[in-house]
Amino acid sequence: MIFSKKEDIHVKPDIQVVVAGVQHLRYVDEINDTIEKASKERGTGIARRTHEYIATKISEGKAIIAIDGEKFAGFCYIETWNDGRYVANSGLIVHWDYRGHGLARRIKLMAFDLSRSKYPNAKLFGLTTGLAVMKINSELGYRPVTFSELTDDEQFWKGCQSCVNYDILLRMNKTKCLCTGMIYDPAWEVKKKKRKTPFKIYKEWLEKRKNEKLNFGAIDWKKIIVLGK
Repeated sequence: MIFSKKEDIHVKPDIQVVVAGVQHLRYVDEINDTIEKASKERGTGIARRTHEYIATKISEGKAIIAIDGEKFAGFCYIETWNDGRYVANSGLIVHWDYRGHGLARRIKLMAFDLSRSKYPNAKLFGLTTGLAVMKINSELGYRPVTFSELTDDEQFWKGCQSCVNYDILLRMNKTKCLCTGMIYDPAWEVKKKKRKTPFKIYKEWLEKRKNEKLNFGAIDWKKIIVLGK
């Protein structure tokens, strides 16, 4: 039986996933072409951005790019809203020649870490129709939310105008659409790591002393005395 190269998904290319820099500006048009083509394939999603917009994100160190040697393989960039209180990882795309290797997950993980590093107190959010992206988001701690919990910045919602489903969003008064809203709030992590109360500290200290006494009482002093002789 003969298998094509695309079917052999176990062969993983040696792809670098890095924070994009000015040396990657030459890929801007290819990035935009890939985003646009993928949007048309899905029938949903956001259309291409301007060359200047993507170039600015790369120059500012607010983008992640995947490179296989000199070939473009994937991309994602960071957008901020409400004076940096909300952050979105947008434009996540994997070139069709590199799909099936878990590359989207690697890009998303690095974009998440970059966002947390640059904006540690911001809420990370996104809109998506892709099950794969929803799964990755869930692994990172995102939760599905209503659109009312997302940014109210009008510039963000204007970005949806190029989506084929924009009329649905308008009819629903921006309360719902075919996309699922997801959000990650760093405050959730703070709640998980609550400081110990004085009572809890004292209780732990008592338990420790109790265990120490038990261990001390379990010593066979007769053997120690005999061996000492």
